[in-house]
Amino acid sequence: MIKPSRKRTFEFFIKILLWLSAFIAILITTSLVLSLIFEAIRFFKIVNLFEFLTGTHWEPEITFDTNNPEISSDYGVLPLFSGTLLITLIALITAVPLGLLIAIYTSEYAHPKTRLLLKPLVEILAGIPTIVYGFFAIILVAPLLRGLSKLSAHGFNISSESALGAGIVMGFMIIPFISSLTDDALRAIPQTYRDNSLALGATQSETIRKIVVPSALPSIIASILLALSRAIGETMLVVMAAGLTANFTLNPLDSVTTVTVQIVNVLTGDQEFNSPKTLSAFALGLTLFIVTFLINFIAQSAVKRHRKKYAL
Repeated sequence: MIKPSRKRTFEFFIKILLWLSAFIAILITTSLVLSLIFEAIRFFKIVNLFEFLTGTHWEPEITFDTNNPEISSDYGVLPLFSGTLLITLIALITAVPLGLLIAIYTSEYAHPKTRLLLKPLVEILAGIPTIVYGFFAIILVAPLLRGLSKLSAHGFNISSESALGAGIVMGFMIIPFISSLTDDALRAIPQTYRDNSLALGATQSETIRKIVVPSALPSIIASILLALSRAIGETMLVVMAAGLTANFTLNPLDSVTTVTVQIVNVLTGDQEFNSPKTLSAFALGLTLFIVTFLINFIAQSAVKRHRKKYAL
């Protein structure tokens, strides 16, 4: 039996360990954000912030005049964010319905043995390397989309590297993030909720739609946010399936690029660290961080309002 003094010492040691872990996590996060801010400030001393946020051309190449060095590049971020938004939106349109339907089936309808088989098979999708998804998009999805466009009466012209193909394949990639977490959230709802609803005469589908899903909505939103963050941060799949062309367009049939792809692109090769081209990666990273933070803040506000409505 452990003596009380040893128990207090052990509990104190555990508290210190937990405090250090939390402090290290906060320190790393703060360091990352500050590094982005300081380097982005250096970039915005060279490139105008307003032009960066409102420009419609992205061509981060630098030429120098021997007598009057000037930047002859375009650092408009709108084409990158339009491509990021377009691919992410297509991915969510693909993944959210499929992920929710899979989760509802495995948690509410499937036999326990079927669930034990189906859920791990779906989760395998999360372990496939993204470059494999890129090959899948190039070899199968892109030719299939081009073939369908030729069969269409309108004759749509789909680029060999398109936002549509990249978004669809990315949607398949993020399905496990939604289906697995949603399945766990639905199964965490007490069985008494279902029993009371069924006892009042509701059907199983009505119980799921009006009782179970609304009760699990905060966790469902969290799973969608995780999938959203995964889609926004994807790079290799976009390089292979959507290309590197910074087009300011919302046409899913065109070739586009994303913020993360351009961050890698400007840092590739033997680059001078103090050049505007290299520093633009930090500006892009900071802008993407702010946008992602705002999306999470809005989503968390919606979750809080839902919790108050349902007294969760």
